[in-house]
Amino acid sequence: MSAQPAEPAPAITLRSERPQDGAAVDALIARAFGPGRYAKSSERVREFATFAPELSVCAWSGERLLGCARMWRVRVGGRAVTFRGPLAVELGERNAGFGARLIARACEAAAAAGESHVVLVGDEAYFGRVGFAAAPGRAVVMPGPVDQRRVLVRALTADAGELAGMVAPL
Repeated sequence: MSAQPAEPAPAITLRSERPQDGAAVDALIARAFGPGRYAKSSERVREFATFAPELSVCAWSGERLLGCARMWRVRVGGRAVTFRGPLAVELGERNAGFGARLIARACEAAAAAGESHVVLVGDEAYFGRVGFAAAPGRAVVMPGPVDQRRVLVRALTADAGELAGMVAPL
């Protein structure tokens, strides 16, 4: 009896979020995080931040949305920076590397747009592999309660400098 050939991996397309993607992205985020997402400090930031769809990235397999990484524009200590969040991947697609690919592509888009830093709230063990670290985030103050060890920063250029101050609207 011969083994069945493995199904080929689906072709994945990464692209900036388009206006027509909004409903699918919102539904994915709702499935990934549920209503508890509204209690997070990152959600407080998104309430006042300016959405940056040209920096946000979606992973598609044909017409099926597999994941998204949204980006927002804010200020930290008077300096314009990018805030990342949320990152959502369909349950059946997790552990396939989509999250890291989405974050890397979103950071590439931010760097190409001239952004200096990306700030997020998350686990350093996960986001450290795509260049984020807690040490530079110690001086970044999020609105609302947050575990300061989870505030992570990635400088997008060698001369980006340090960030310090409250995350605030542009």
